[in-house]
Amino acid sequence: MELRVLAPSHWDEWYGTLMLAFGGAQVSPEERALDRDLTECERSIGAWDGDEIVGTAGLFSFRLSVPGGAVVPAAGVTTVGVQPTHRRRGLLRAMMRRLLDDVRAAGEPLAVLTASEPQIYGRFGFGAATRAALAEIDTARVGLTVPEGADEVRLQAVDPEAALNTCEAIYARRVTARPGMLERRPGWERRPLLDPPSERGGASPLRCVLAERDGEVTGYVRFAVNPEWDLAVPKGVVIVRDLEALDPASCGALWRFLFDIDLTCKIRIGRRPVDDPWQHMVSDIRRCQILLRDELYVRPVDVGAALEARTYALPVDVVLEVTDAFCPWNEGRWRLTGDAKGASCERTSDEPGLRLDVRELGAAYLGGISLSALAGAGLVQELRQGALAEASAAFRSDVAPWLPHNF
Repeated sequence: MELRVLAPSHWDEWYGTLMLAFGGAQVSPEERALDRDLTECERSIGAWDGDEIVGTAGLFSFRLSVPGGAVVPAAGVTTVGVQPTHRRRGLLRAMMRRLLDDVRAAGEPLAVLTASEPQIYGRFGFGAATRAALAEIDTARVGLTVPEGADEVRLQAVDPEAALNTCEAIYARRVTARPGMLERRPGWERRPLLDPPSERGGASPLRCVLAERDGEVTGYVRFAVNPEWDLAVPKGVVIVRDLEALDPASCGALWRFLFDIDLTCKIRIGRRPVDDPWQHMVSDIRRCQILLRDELYVRPVDVGAALEARTYALPVDVVLEVTDAFCPWNEGRWRLTGDAKGASCERTSDEPGLRLDVRELGAAYLGGISLSALAGAGLVQELRQGALAEASAAFRSDVAPWLPHNF
């Protein structure tokens, strides 16, 4: 079998192999067309067995926000699949080897992915770095207290397509405020608008409402409504697709709007930050049925460059002894010194304060998973007294990292 860079002329066959690897279900024509437009063929590979493609993998050229507000090059590992007939032949390992070597050659310090099965990618050094909150809110029983100033916010219903640039400008301003968000490259602004009728499940077409203060757009929400009835009693569901706001009053006004939509009694939230403000506005959090799910997996491809790219909540000076079986160039001792203004991370022969695998370094990198919690599971070893508390406090992020959409 041979790995080859994807030729555009083979995209249909390559994509068909990916669909078979994920069970054979077909996506909508709209999603397929967008996937084709977004594929970076020069960064995608196919595994060929004779004249048949039996494996797929690729990279997206992303930029990822990290603690401190920097936006860092990060390769998004995507479309990884192997034909059921060709499993357990080392194809996945070979493709991951090729991809990570390419990431290193491109000078990208990080690789990121979302995992269909969490147990697959730990052996390649990816650690679960962000979580998302899913919820179903019983708005018939749960009240909402909004921040001061929400009554001054003007709401306007608009066509989602017509408001796309306006919403994207709000999103762009939010990227540096929360680690884990992706700076949208051209074409990616279409992803939140995907709304094929075949996948609505009885819900309305996508809708959009803008929030305005003093003549400036300060937020938006995109949502759908699934109208349901129990005999003569309405029990519709509001399905929140995405919501961004620049200030608490606008955020509160948008959530209040969702709570007050006629003929509905539930709000279903698919992917929100685990510290999303609505949780502190509701009257009864127990009736919100919150579920946490792993989302973005992070892998430092260049440990030194990755740790230097972010800042640290408190001053830190610690030697990390890193193990990395899959990318051995990262192995060894790294002296990390930094604070809220910047950092340096260089090779050293000094005695280590902590020992950890690159997977745990990736999990802690965005500040949402603490090194102390990983140490409690035996995944980080403290070799110098006090090093764990110092590093764990320094790595934390004031806001929870969050991935706004899949890729």
